[in-house]
Amino acid sequence: MTRAMPGVRQTPVSPPVNLTSREHRSESTVVQVGPASFGGRRVTVIAGPCSVENRAQTLETALAVKAVGAGMIRGGAFKPRTSPYSFQGLEEEGLCYLAEVREATGLPIVTEAMDYRQVELVEKYADMIQIGARNMQNYTLLRDVGRLRRPVLLKRGPGATVQELLLAAEYILAEGNTQVLLCERGIRGFDTATRYTLDLSAVPLLKQLTHLPVIVDPSHATGNWTLVGPMARAALAAGADGLIIEVHPQPDRALSDGAQQLTPDHFAGLMDELRLVAAAVGRAL
Repeated sequence: MTRAMPGVRQTPVSPPVNLTSREHRSESTVVQVGPASFGGRRVTVIAGPCSVENRAQTLETALAVKAVGAGMIRGGAFKPRTSPYSFQGLEEEGLCYLAEVREATGLPIVTEAMDYRQVELVEKYADMIQIGARNMQNYTLLRDVGRLRRPVLLKRGPGATVQELLLAAEYILAEGNTQVLLCERGIRGFDTATRYTLDLSAVPLLKQLTHLPVIVDPSHATGNWTLVGPMARAALAAGADGLIIEVHPQPDRALSDGAQQLTPDHFAGLMDELRLVAAAVGRAL
């Protein structure tokens, strides 16, 4: 219709999602983080405590999860908490403990940064930088990590659509960093029976729309350790390239999110189950 209107110039418009799309790159991207990889045949499990609380707790957890097959260690040194009076993390002290854990286990580590000052610190210590759900649409921060050449774990915000997640990733790729890992961690719904609603349909959908690898966080999605196992198994069956699971030696004494953290023994049992699921769908743990 516009072609028939005098004085109207037709201007081609680029699609809103370009660099992250399958049209831009049909081959799946494999994100390599030290010895761990995401996007190939193997499924990688990231595990560790919600918060780095002290050296002993962090090392004990890391050694336990490595012993049963975890491929990366997670732990929060900077904690974005709903209440300003909740435990906010050990900051650089926590990053030092994570670096010690990497030396002791040989496994790469991932931890969150919430602003550019923290990005500079995290880059010194961590192998992968996490952009948490609350900062998924912090576009300045996304550009900052896009200018780095360190892998980025980008979590879906609790109120974000799949398209908005892809556009957030686009900010990072547009700055030149192609090593981006997408994470589905639940969206906010009306039901309060679980912490969030885990949108597992997003996993195969994202795999169709983007070449970037996709992992799932069943710990934050459910907020309940008894539901982490079933949702982790379902995530692998849905095609997830990995999982990020919270583990603590004494969840009832955790300084944050104790209700959703597995004990090392529960995590070991889950890893045995996940190997069976991975094999059933043609993957390997």
